[in-house]
Amino acid sequence: MTNALWYLARGSGAVSLVLLSIVVVLGIGSRAGRPVFGLPRFAVTAVHRNASLLAVSFLAVHVVTLLFDPYAQLRLIDVVLPFAGTYRPLWMGLGTLAFDLILALVATSLLRHRMGLRTWRVVHWIAYAAWPVALLHGLGTGTDNGQLWLWSIAVACVAAVFAAICWRLSDSFDRSATRRRRVSSSNRIMPADPIATTSAGGSRWT
Repeated sequence: MTNALWYLARGSGAVSLVLLSIVVVLGIGSRAGRPVFGLPRFAVTAVHRNASLLAVSFLAVHVVTLLFDPYAQLRLIDVVLPFAGTYRPLWMGLGTLAFDLILALVATSLLRHRMGLRTWRVVHWIAYAAWPVALLHGLGTGTDNGQLWLWSIAVACVAAVFAAICWRLSDSFDRSATRRRRVSSSNRIMPADPIATTSAGGSRWT
């Protein structure tokens, strides 16, 4: 039973890291205002939201299984108070810190309509720090932190996030954003089509 809890904790943690990486990548892409991976913006937003819910769900499984696993020696206070545990306090503390950041993100998202947009955005950007902290936690703790499969997952997650950041900061992205602003401005100042106007309300010259 103990081995089952440990494997479930490690597996759910790895899946949560992958989903969190997807959330970060799609979060960067959804701010682009243009299709990402061939998907329209509303589809990217929907996948981003569903991936976030799945990441939180697997994270909850990860934490609960560690609470019941005697090997991890995790106390309830260790779930919310970083660096207070007895088992690998540094690496477990990083996991707790990432968990707290994600909790803050979830709480502010639920209370978004009751708080200022500026405050919500600040918390949302700070919550992005949960990804590298969770990555370090996964690589530093556990009995399989030197296994090839775990490092392969970590490298893939880092590569995906790094590629998304480079794309966001690239010149092509800036040129595309400038073109979108120009098109938007021209649409706002473009005069109404006289043919369409007269077709709807009758000819002005008869």
